[in-house]
Amino acid sequence: MPARTVLILHSSAQLYGSDAQLLAIARGLDPDRWKAVCVMPERGELAPLLEHAGAEVVIHPLAVLRRAVFRPAGVPGLARAVAHDRRVLGELAIERGAAVVHANTSVVLSSGAVARRAGAAHLIHVREIYSGSSGPVGAALWPLMRRRLEAADALACISRAVARQFAGSARAQLIYDGLPGSPGPVDREAARRSLGLASDRFVVALVGRVSDWKGQDVLIRALGRPSLVENGAIALLAGDAYPGSGAHQSRLVSLAGSLGVTERVVHLGFRHDVGTVLGAADVLAVPSTRPEPLGLVAMEGAAAGLPVVAAAHGGVTEVVRNGVTGMLVAPGHPEALATALGLLAEDPALARRLGEAGRADVAERFPLERMLTRLQELYDRLAAGRGGS
Repeated sequence: MPARTVLILHSSAQLYGSDAQLLAIARGLDPDRWKAVCVMPERGELAPLLEHAGAEVVIHPLAVLRRAVFRPAGVPGLARAVAHDRRVLGELAIERGAAVVHANTSVVLSSGAVARRAGAAHLIHVREIYSGSSGPVGAALWPLMRRRLEAADALACISRAVARQFAGSARAQLIYDGLPGSPGPVDREAARRSLGLASDRFVVALVGRVSDWKGQDVLIRALGRPSLVENGAIALLAGDAYPGSGAHQSRLVSLAGSLGVTERVVHLGFRHDVGTVLGAADVLAVPSTRPEPLGLVAMEGAAAGLPVVAAAHGGVTEVVRNGVTGMLVAPGHPEALATALGLLAEDPALARRLGEAGRADVAERFPLERMLTRLQELYDRLAAGRGGS
């Protein structure tokens, strides 16, 4: 039987969490069973990597849920974009004989219309937590969003925290993201030299988008607490803002200045060499003020042998085992974060023990092969349910 086609719609073309998972999917599909056609709004850094993995890449301005949709002109424009996707991508799905249309993030709004146009099965990968995490506007819109999502044939939820939004719906299936690749061994001293860091400083890495909820501000505020002032702790921030959101970065710089910690905050921007960042750090912090759907970066940090200190909500609590592989602290609480980090700074043996336990734990619980197996089995079931051979 020839391989069937899955049309994967994806909202970005960079190399953050969901992008890395798409690349892992493209690389890991069994070529005798499935071939991927990936649709993205731009080529970015991701497209050539997908093509090298054997996927076809199509560039198309997808209808994607952004904050701009909440403006008066947003909804009509989005409706037109969905109709455009249905027409153009529906024809593409028919031409490629797509058996499954897979939205790799739930912010892609047109996947259902495209699947219906092509008579294909419809899968949404839910990598977001909407319920209770997006303020009053999000709370008001969540019932509508939930109905839209549950109209799909299946929902691949990346954590139990994500799946709980659907209150036991049979469509919601738990498929943990897999760790795309463990960072290779990095010489700590060499990593620090490359980043201009002194060898004797306590360094806390935060890897992720610069945004209003990833907690960069919480970490900067924690640096001003006595326990971290005394040891001269350094925050290593790796990541950039979404296009058009540069104000977040400016606010962090101003905050550090107002607290007198500017010299202890290192802004690296987006880094391809995350292994170097993790190799230079003593601890990885995930202080998100809204619930993380899972926390791929927490998995990466643990795989690198770092203890992880994370906010105690969302899917990251399924990655970090408090007191075993890291520490969980009150969300949005700089003092609690500083206390946990200070304890690890004072007790390197504890930090090593947690880091070593974390490395073994994520390798056992989040292997990439398990995610790929479960996803392709889901593709098979969905295609069969639509009469696919």
